[in-house]
Amino acid sequence: MNSTIRLIISAVISFCFYFAWSYWANGMATEDQELILRSALVQGTLSATITILFTFILEKSVSKFSESYLSLMFVVPIICTVHSKTSQNIAIFRTFKRALDNSAKYLNNNVVPGSLLAPLLPIAIQSSIAIGVNWVNQTPNLWLTVTPSILITAIYGYVYTYTLLSKPKQPVLQE
Repeated sequence: MNSTIRLIISAVISFCFYFAWSYWANGMATEDQELILRSALVQGTLSATITILFTFILEKSVSKFSESYLSLMFVVPIICTVHSKTSQNIAIFRTFKRALDNSAKYLNNNVVPGSLLAPLLPIAIQSSIAIGVNWVNQTPNLWLTVTPSILITAIYGYVYTYTLLSKPKQPVLQE
């Protein structure tokens, strides 16, 4: 299936599902049918739009991070150097350093694939937009409306990343 058709089908499914979900979730919070319908339209349209945006950003992130690896050796020192002025922070830094040294010995220099981090940026963007738009819309049952969207988007992001990475690479034909 063509990626554009797959994306359009995903957006339509997303609209229908989240329209229905928001209608039900907000119907429990208020009797105002106009507000319920408006909230459902906002959430459905937002979800369809976000599906398109999310998939685009995810594909870019996967292409950037798919061949990268993150070594845990550099994470803690970077975080701790900013706050290492006081004696308490120096003790925390030493504790982290010991934990990091023990982890490095245990893991024997294993690294975390960068592809595990690829979905985090689109998930954060999607979550911020969904919460912000529904907050501005004064959605009556905000958290019940957006939580499934965020969770399903996270699952979708990791499954989609896995499928992108598991596709066999097409060999480049030279003429």
